[in-house]
Amino acid sequence: MDEAISISTEGGDFSAFVARPAHGPAPVVVVLHEVFGVNEDIRQTCRELAAAGFIAVAPDLFWRQEPGVDLNSWSEEEWKKGLALYTAYDRDVGVRDIVATIAAARRLDGATGKVAVMGFCLGGLMTFLTAARHTVDAAVAYHGGDTERYLDEAGAITAPMIMHLAEEDEFISKEAQASIKNALERIPNATVYSYPRQNHAFARHTGLHYDAAAAALSFERTVKFLTNALDLRRMS
Repeated sequence: MDEAISISTEGGDFSAFVARPAHGPAPVVVVLHEVFGVNEDIRQTCRELAAAGFIAVAPDLFWRQEPGVDLNSWSEEEWKKGLALYTAYDRDVGVRDIVATIAAARRLDGATGKVAVMGFCLGGLMTFLTAARHTVDAAVAYHGGDTERYLDEAGAITAPMIMHLAEEDEFISKEAQASIKNALERIPNATVYSYPRQNHAFARHTGLHYDAAAAALSFERTVKFLTNALDLRRMS
């Protein structure tokens, strides 16, 4: 079941897409979008998480710039718009918006109170920053661009975390990937999965480099991880 909720902050209110499982109560996964906003791909990811037994909440990270961004990844014009939003995005303020989303997620009807953060590209970076700066129950980062610039914060991560990296990522160099792996190897409960021959956004359903097998493997690993970290108890 899909719905929308409103989240309040010091700067105003913003919306989040919610997909719910057939049964509850359930833990929540806050899903953080790429440069394309809360688009159909993110909504599909939320529905897949709901089918796996989680409440999925996807906040509008760009609301302070332009509420309701919903772009596709195959239009050059929409790519440029997304990149412009990404460039202007205030990551520090963004973390505060994510923390507000987590607080709202803990209070949702049917929620167990356990909340994970999971993000893609920009959302993967924001997942890392949120886990480093605040308390989350678990974190899942997919190919977080620019993560290597913030590795001095990795030591503050205490939540269980997994990161998915594409070995042939055109936006995260092999040197950057090596730095990320090295930093996370020192963090208890952190695991990095590498995907050979995969490009950036290999798990984006509508992406040019989508790989069904690699995407399915990463999702299987993610669901198993979240099930354990969030203490999901399936209800018949």
